[in-house]
Amino acid sequence: MPGVAPAANLTAVLEAEIVTLDPHYIGAYITRTFGYMVFDTLFAPDGQFNYRPQMVASHSVSDDRLTWTFTLRDGLAFHDGSPVTATDVIASLRRWATRAALGGRLMAVTASLEARDARTFVLVLREPYGLVIETLGTMASPTPFIMPERIARTPGTERITEIIGSGPFVYSQADHRPGDRMLLRRNSRYVPREEPADFLAGGKRVLIDALDIRVVPDGGTAAAALQAGEIDYMQYAPFDLLPSLERNRRITVQNFSGPHMFTGHYRLNHAAPPFDDPAIRRVLLRLVDQGEVMAGFGLGERYARTCAAYFTCGGPNESTIGAEVLADPSVDAAREALRRTRYANEPIVLMVASDLEAAKVSTDILADRMRRAGFNVDAQVTDWATLLARRARREGWHIYGVHALNVDLGSPLTNSVINFNCQNSGNSGFMCFPEMTALFDRFARAPTVEARRAIAGEIQGIVYGQGVTVPWGQFAQPAAWRSTLRNMIPSAIPLFWNVEKP
Repeated sequence: MPGVAPAANLTAVLEAEIVTLDPHYIGAYITRTFGYMVFDTLFAPDGQFNYRPQMVASHSVSDDRLTWTFTLRDGLAFHDGSPVTATDVIASLRRWATRAALGGRLMAVTASLEARDARTFVLVLREPYGLVIETLGTMASPTPFIMPERIARTPGTERITEIIGSGPFVYSQADHRPGDRMLLRRNSRYVPREEPADFLAGGKRVLIDALDIRVVPDGGTAAAALQAGEIDYMQYAPFDLLPSLERNRRITVQNFSGPHMFTGHYRLNHAAPPFDDPAIRRVLLRLVDQGEVMAGFGLGERYARTCAAYFTCGGPNESTIGAEVLADPSVDAAREALRRTRYANEPIVLMVASDLEAAKVSTDILADRMRRAGFNVDAQVTDWATLLARRARREGWHIYGVHALNVDLGSPLTNSVINFNCQNSGNSGFMCFPEMTALFDRFARAPTVEARRAIAGEIQGIVYGQGVTVPWGQFAQPAAWRSTLRNMIPSAIPLFWNVEKP
């Protein structure tokens, strides 16, 4: 905002401590949040999810749609003062593509990616690809953030040790006390775009001196600090404290809808009997009652909804194909369906994440319904970090609950539940359906939104027909902040440009 001078520090409590600072290395949401503060992207989605130039000034494409030419904006500089060049962009994209499925798909159809001059790079494809701009601007994590070439030469299998971006905030190791706080200072060299800020696009004008990120693991403690004025912002307001926060006139509670909501899933281990049998997996589709899960959170219609569309309700790939299997959930019907399978009372290990509120509540509800339907359930409580380590093994677990943002789940190519199909990955439960992989390729090459929606519907048919995973509802995790803050961008990814702190 013209004429507004940077104010004091803004103090925030985010979803978790920022541990991994390499934005290419890991897909953790908290690392993506850090990435958007410190790094920048070539393109970015606005509030309507139209992809707009960010670091790019202009671009063009040849008539055969094989040659794409991009020119960078004037004034782009890294935090160490060096200019951002086309060679930095190329090295960053190549490194990112080794870690991100979407980037790997683009590189698989790339004939060449070269710098024409310091500000211009040219992407030549072997065949037309329908998602070039969407890939370069994706917010799916890991995200294609740009870093200096000398740092981007670090193999994707190794974490970078020097954190230098060109984004609106600067990271300094001297300002970072692990387990306590991180201070991200305003980047005085940053040249924002001239357009108004619009979600992740537009002019990122920082109007605070620094972002002071505190580590407060307990949500109740963070909420008390917010109400006492000791912090300014918390990313996830605890569900049970929402009524009291909403009654406090000094607090603003931000609800989210559509792409900024979360969708929860029960992920199944396809490698471990008995869930290597699709008939047994499909029993869960008849058992899970999304309404009961949402009620278990204590969330009404304002914050939660049932949703049978696998690629999220309200998204561009919403479909009803195969979703009738989720209608009329019934313990009795599931018990009868289970009786007709080869299930022989084998113990079913449910991993319950004790430190993720939504995952714990949803998995506790599933355990109860599974027992009533005749499953022999062994619910094992663990923390999220241990759960992630255990899911990498093909044995020793069967089900866990987790949720992800709709902005990531809305496309087959970024949907974390299925996009590691046939890659021997615990992230996708070691699932492998070659016909789905072929549909991924068709989706990536489809030239229109309508064509992609039809292909997504085919994929959804496989997901439900094979009992790949079970969705348990769509819900918001509201943020809360001091009402004295002005012009906060409503986003499930915390964004701290544009905001004013008087």
